[in-house]
Amino acid sequence: MELLHQQRRRQTSVVWPEDVDRRLNILVRAAAAAGERTSRAELLAALVATADVEPEQLAVLLHHYRRLPADTLTGDQDRDDLPAVRAPGPRRAAST
Repeated sequence: MELLHQQRRRQTSVVWPEDVDRRLNILVRAAAAAGERTSRAELLAALVATADVEPEQLAVLLHHYRRLPADTLTGDQDRDDLPAVRAPGPRRAAST
């Protein structure tokens, strides 16, 4: 049986506020704190794949997001309780 996370990949481009991007890094660190080895892409895929497809709930979510003050996520910036993870970006091939 093929698993969803094993399917062929499709690249997407996400443009969003810098604080949201930093928040994704914090979420990856939180997953690492729980013992998970993951990536930004896998975490985003998990969030999208498991989100409810309920129009009203999505509308509420969007309305809530659109009303968040600009400083909403600043408190998460200095989470010393979470482990550091490798910075996003291309990985160099290991030399043999």
